[in-house]
This record gives sequence, C-alpha cells and structure tokens, in this order.
Amino acid sequence: MNHIKKINFRQLKDCLINNNIQIKSDIKESETFDSLNSILLANSKEITFLLTDGYEKDIANTKAKACIVSEKNADLIPKECKSIIVNDTYKSFALITNLFSTQRKSNGIIADFVSIHDSSNIYKNVQIDSFVKIYDNCEISENVIIESNCNVGPNVKIDKNTIIYSNSTLSNCIIGSNCIIKSGSVIGGRGFGFDPKSKIKIQHYGNVIIKDNCQIGSNTTIDRAVFESTIIEENSHIDNLVQIAHNVKIGKHAIIAAQCGIAGSTTIGDYVMIGGQTGISGHLNIGQNVKIAGKSGVTKNIKDNSIIAGFPATDIKKWKLSIIKLNK
Repeated sequence: MNHIKKINFRQLKDCLINNNIQIKSDIKESETFDSLNSILLANSKEITFLLTDGYEKDIANTKAKACIVSEKNADLIPKECKSIIVNDTYKSFALITNLFSTQRKSNGIIADFVSIHDSSNIYKNVQIDSFVKIYDNCEISENVIIESNCNVGPNVKIDKNTIIYSNSTLSNCIIGSNCIIKSGSVIGGRGFGFDPKSKIKIQHYGNVIIKDNCQIGSNTTIDRAVFESTIIEENSHIDNLVQIAHNVKIGKHAIIAAQCGIAGSTTIGDYVMIGGQTGISGHLNIGQNVKIAGKSGVTKNIKDNSIIAGFPATDIKKWKLSIIKLNK
C-alpha cells in the first residue's frame, strides 16, 4: 500500500520543473503540505486541483491551502487559497500524486507456506508472501514483490522492481521491470484455439512478453501464442477485465480501457487508445496513434492516426452523422 508523506513547496516545484512543467506561484519554498485532496474535501494543510471547467462553484468554497490551476482559470481561485499556475494541470496532478506517495518496496522476506521448485532462481531482496507456488524454470529478479496466493510458472521470468498482486496466475511469460500486475490476472495460459468441427484443441507452444513499465489490470487475461509470442510493448496500460488473445501484438504507450476484447493475431500500433467495451476482430492491423471510441466493433484494418467509432467501426465524423440521421 502507498502511504502519504508531507512535502514542501521546493520539492513540488522541482518535481514539476524537472518534468517540463512551467510553474508560477508566490508560495515560499519552505511551506509544507500534508497531502492532496479533492476541491470540496481539502483542508487548510492540503493541495487541491482544478483540472477542468465546470467546478466554479466548488472551487469558490474550497478550504485548500493551495490549488494547481491553469492560467485561464487562475481568477477562480479564492484569496484564501494560494494558486500554483501550471501549463499542464493533468500532468501536474499525476506527478504530484506520486510525489506525495511513499512507493512500496520489497521487504526481502520469503514467507512461510511458499513452495519454490528447485530449478527456479530467486534473486536478492525478493518478497514472496504466503501460499505462493513457484513452479519449474522460473527466474525472479531483484526487488520483485509477489503477493499471496499467486501461481508462478512454469517458464516465467520476472524482471526487477515488478509487483505481482494477489491471486494472479503467470505461466510461460516474460515480465519486464517496473511492471504492475494487478490481482486476479491470468497471463500465459492456453489461448482459445480448436478445430471448429471436431473441437480438437490446438496446443499453444509460445509465450507472452510484457515489456518494461507496463500495468495490467485486475482479472485481465493475456493468452500465450500458438508459436512465437503475444507481446505488450513498454509503457502500455491495460485496464481491468480485458481479454488479449494469442499472438496479439500491442505497441508502446497503449491505453486500453476495461472490458475490451482483442482477438488472435491482431497487431496494434504505438500510442493507441481504445475505449471500454470495444471488440477487435482477429488478424487485423491497427495503425499508430489510432483512437477507438468505447463500445466500438472493429472488423477491418485501421490506418495510422484514425479516430473511429461505432459498429462496424468507421471514421468518427461519419459515425456521428449517421447517428444524427438515425435520430431525426
């Protein structure tokens, strides 16, 4: 669990500046803040944030000590609350939530009731909680945390500083460094493959590769490839309850919201954003920088930089026009 810690304004300012945020404020560098909170709940020792329009009434009544705000909304901040004017409020919000947080670190303890196969290798300062079973041919690197009731292996490699939350099942996979695998995830299981007539199942011989700095949400499933690898590139964030089928390849910096399903052998480019409850057919090529609205059904290849919606998914402008005509 992350814990809140006090910070001073110098720490806050340095954090923002080091991440290319422009900042203006007359707050003294020595002033401290206990934590951060919402506009209405923040007290006189806390920071709050005005991220979007529509909160004019709330911000007028805030009791916060200071507020992160854009230049255009700075006049909305009451005199009792000190303004911290930035050029990117949402990025500033994200950075400061991490600045206040004391990040979790491995305690280096392997608990009682843990089973580790003789062929597996556990590096230094690894935390393994109770009722974890690590099967054959696994490699767990430095500072990894594996919470209780996880099954790991066979054929799993977990790189340094990654956290595997409770009740997850990992097999036939390579997990990069600084990843978060949330509770109930199933990674590296056999995919949904069989002969449709006889129902004879197709064995899967590949694996899953999740690269550095990825986050996998609770109860998400990522199936191993038939051959080669199902791949999630670095810095991709996948929400809860997502299904990623065998041999799917997802590019860097992807954002995939909850309840999406991606069928087998589809390739998805870098910086793609996929809204919740979207379904994507198999053997497709989704280009770079594509945005897919929630509840879309994607049945054909999508070119780079497209924004699509609907079923079957099409250019979002065409989709909006069709909805207007339908509702006349």
